Amino acid sequence: MKKKSFDRILKGLRGLTSDQAAALLRSVQEMAANNAAKTAIDTQGREACCPHCQSPNRQKWGRTRTGAQRYRCNQCGKTFNGRTGSSIAHLQRFDLFYRVLEDMLTAATPSSVRQLARRFGVTKDTAWRWRKTILQVMSQSVTPLSGIVEVDETFVKESRKGSREWVRHERDPASNPKPPRLRWYEYKLTGTLKKRGLSRWQLPILTAVDRAGNRYAEQLPDRREQTINNSLLPIICPDAALCSDGFSAYAKFAKATGLSHFVLGTKPGTRKIQQSFHIQNVNALHSRLKAFLRPFKGPAKKYLDGYVDWYFARENMEVDCALSRLLDCAKP
Repeated sequence: MKKKSFDRILKGLRGLTSDQAAALLRSVQEMAANNAAKTAIDTQGREACCPHCQSPNRQKWGRTRTGAQRYRCNQCGKTFNGRTGSSIAHLQRFDLFYRVLEDMLTAATPSSVRQLARRFGVTKDTAWRWRKTILQVMSQSVTPLSGIVEVDETFVKESRKGSREWVRHERDPASNPKPPRLRWYEYKLTGTLKKRGLSRWQLPILTAVDRAGNRYAEQLPDRREQTINNSLLPIICPDAALCSDGFSAYAKFAKATGLSHFVLGTKPGTRKIQQSFHIQNVNALHSRLKAFLRPFKGPAKKYLDGYVDWYFARENMEVDCALSRLLDCAKP
């Protein structure tokens, strides 16, 4: 567009009402998301071989319905684009999917599935399917932890969101076994006391950080010594100094690997050793992680790993990087 034409458009915008300005802003956001998504697809297509026969010989062959560049393989004669064969090959509204990806990675507080559905005019099932697709490529880039390493675990209440086991048992108790616990809100309604302290309904998440800012978190099936050893052994350098609380599994791990071990307490005067050895950084990580999970009202246990990886990806992964992973991810 010529500069004079663009200036004329800008001049005409000054008389817009607030509703018209809001509609214009939505249109501009959709245009920007569509252009960014199309650019990412075209970049992937320029670098890729034919997904059908892996031949690098191809020619441009028009554009797709969404505006992305299409290619035709000179060897097998089939057409393809940057999304062909990927896990997002058949998305109908790729521009909206791109905006969901932006919300997950860049928004100060990510939107819930229902909020995304209302904002973009899709069903909550579609928004949730898109979120699950994105969570599949949210993985932590693990850097071995060295120097002073703080390690501790935090606990998240087990959630079975979406489970129908309680409803099925109420409808047909003879065919469906009784669930192992009440639904969480039923404890308050019925006045049933919860078991105090740790139990199998508290899911442990092992976390470790070093002073260089490298971090690691993983949901554990239990707190057994072998489980903790298997998780910590690949990520902690052999010359590191380990800081932990008094949990015996950490002491045995340090002894087995020859690490220097500093045990911190919870009472005043025992929370630091020589001002350098403490677990305050990992405790702060617990606080931020739980604050991130709180608006989602308890992710289901089977998706908790994805949400933990999502938290770390928000600080380390760019939108274009996540989109590139989705385009590289083979169709399930």
